[in-house]
Amino acid sequence: MPGQGRLGRRGALALALAAMAGAPACAQPARGPAAEAGGGVVRSEAAAFRVVPFAEGLEHPWGAAFLPDGRMLVTERPGRLRLVGRDGRVSAPLSGVPPVAAAGQGGLLDIQLAPDFADTREVYLCQAARVSGGNLTRLVRARLSADAAALEAVRPLLDATPAQDGNGHYGCRIAFGRDGKLHMTTGDRQRDSGRAQEMGDLAGKLLRLERDGSPAAGNPFLGRAGVRPEIYASGIRSPQGLALNPATGTLWEVEMGPRGGDEINLVRAGANYGWPLVGHGRAYSGAQIHEAASGPGLQDPLRHWTPSISPSGAAFYTGDAFPGWRGNLFLATLSSQGLLRLTVEGDRVTGEERLLWGERRLRHVAQGPDGLLYLLTDESRGRVLRLEPAAP
Repeated sequence: MPGQGRLGRRGALALALAAMAGAPACAQPARGPAAEAGGGVVRSEAAAFRVVPFAEGLEHPWGAAFLPDGRMLVTERPGRLRLVGRDGRVSAPLSGVPPVAAAGQGGLLDIQLAPDFADTREVYLCQAARVSGGNLTRLVRARLSADAAALEAVRPLLDATPAQDGNGHYGCRIAFGRDGKLHMTTGDRQRDSGRAQEMGDLAGKLLRLERDGSPAAGNPFLGRAGVRPEIYASGIRSPQGLALNPATGTLWEVEMGPRGGDEINLVRAGANYGWPLVGHGRAYSGAQIHEAASGPGLQDPLRHWTPSISPSGAAFYTGDAFPGWRGNLFLATLSSQGLLRLTVEGDRVTGEERLLWGERRLRHVAQGPDGLLYLLTDESRGRVLRLEPAAP
C-alpha cells in the first residue's frame, strides 16, 4: 500500500510482518468483538477504547449532525429523520421531512447544521428525489422547530440535473468551508460514468454554493460558456465522505472506486479527479477501465486502496477524550466492515490503522461535543455505537 507513514515502533513492526507475509503494508486490524458489551478493551496504536452501544432501532442510518446541546439528528435512508437524546433514546420520526426516492442507494442521506444554527436553527439535507425523467441528488434547506419535533420552512435549493433512471451513486455529502460556503458532492449516477467529465452536467462533481443554493462567489467556472457555475471540482465517481481538515482548512473528499481504486482527494478549485479517464480500479467484471492510473491535467488522489475497503463517512478528530488521535482522519467502511484511522500531517496522509475490522458495516463516523466518536451501522436494525476511552 503506497505512502505508509509512521505509527510508532509497534506500527513499524506490524508493517514489517505484513510485508513478510505478502499482506498489504498497513497496521494490523485491531479487533474487539467483546467490546460492544461495554466490557472488552480495544487497544489501537494510539489509544485504548471500548465500543459501547448508544442508540438502536434505526433503519439504515446514513447521516448525523450534533445539536449544540449534545443531542443528535440522524437520517434513515428510507426517509425518516430522528432525534437521538444524550441518553441514546430515539425519538419518533420528525414531521415535515420531504419525500425521498428510497430505493437502492437512494433515500434520505446527509444532514448538516448551518454554521449559525444557534441563531437560525437552519439545517441542510441531501436526498435522492424523483422528478420527471428519473431520479437525482437534491439539496434541501429547512428550519428545526423549537421543540426539535419537526422541520419547518422546507425548501428545495438545488437539483443535480439532469435526472436519470437508476438508484446508484448519488453522492450526497455536505460540508461547510471556513468561508461559510456550502459544499455538496454528487455521484456519477453509475449508468453513464462519462457524466463526471461533462461540465454542463452536475453529476460526478463537487459543488460549492451559497446558502440559498446559488453558485458561490469565487467559483472557478463562473461565466464560462457551457459549464455549470456551481461546479468546484469534477471527475468524481461515488463520493461517500467529505470532511474539513481543521489544521489546514482544506476539504477532503472520500470516494469508492469500482473493483479497487477507492480514493481520498484533496479538494482544489477547478481540479479534475479523473473518473472515468484514469484510476486504480477495474470494472466489477474484472475488465480494465483505464489506460493509466494518472494523466496530465488530472489530480492524483492523496491515497488509494486496492483491493477496495469501500470508505463511507469521514471525520477529523479534534477532541480531548483521545489525545493520541487528535488530528487523525477516521473513515467508516462498508465492505471492509470497520473503522480506518489515518494519521495526517498538514495535507498529507502519513499512515493508517484498521480498527474493528471485519465486524460490521459502518456508514458514518462523527465526533460529538463530548469529544467521543459515534459510529452509524449500515443495517436494517441499525444502531449508533460510541467509542469511549479505556485504561491502556
